[in-house]
Amino acid sequence: MSPILIAADLLAIALLVFGMFLPRHGRRDLVAAYLGVNVGVFAVAAALTASGVASAGVGLGLFGVLSIIRLRSEELTQTEIAYYFGALAIGLLAGLGADAVPMIGALMALVVVTLWIGDHPRIATRSVRQTLVLDRAHGDRSALHAHVERVLGGTVHEISVVKTDLVNDTTVVSVRHTPAPLVGHAGSARPASHDEHVR
Repeated sequence: MSPILIAADLLAIALLVFGMFLPRHGRRDLVAAYLGVNVGVFAVAAALTASGVASAGVGLGLFGVLSIIRLRSEELTQTEIAYYFGALAIGLLAGLGADAVPMIGALMALVVVTLWIGDHPRIATRSVRQTLVLDRAHGDRSALHAHVERVLGGTVHEISVVKTDLVNDTTVVSVRHTPAPLVGHAGSARPASHDEHVR
């Protein structure tokens, strides 16, 4: 295994996680997952390459199996999934690319640059998707929108009604919104949860 590819993989995943994901999203719980997935895939792919059994089919199979296992374990946002696949792809490229170092290096850089551009704050307004349980049954769409926006204190972009329960007087909605800044005791922004019960 080329030391250049090892260094390139570590540099790429460090830029992806510590230079982009952590400063922009602040989810420290996913740092170990991204690093572990990247290095683990790289190690397995490198071992398969050294034993002479590596192929495009084996690489894609490994990619698919790991993706299914990880994505079934927790609800991730689309952006977090993109970083997850980026970490997977970088590790797989480095592990299987011993015979084409310049091209593999360029492809790894392409993955990092693409995510840097696609997740840049200037490209799109940062939004959050939440599932809310409201303590009243809403039949009026405009009243529902106003109520959700008042409760969340931000700008609501999209509301999807999941369930309206007239017996228990509740409404379950999926909301995509741009939250207002929430400052905690330490002066840092408090991240919103995916699911909330709202009164």
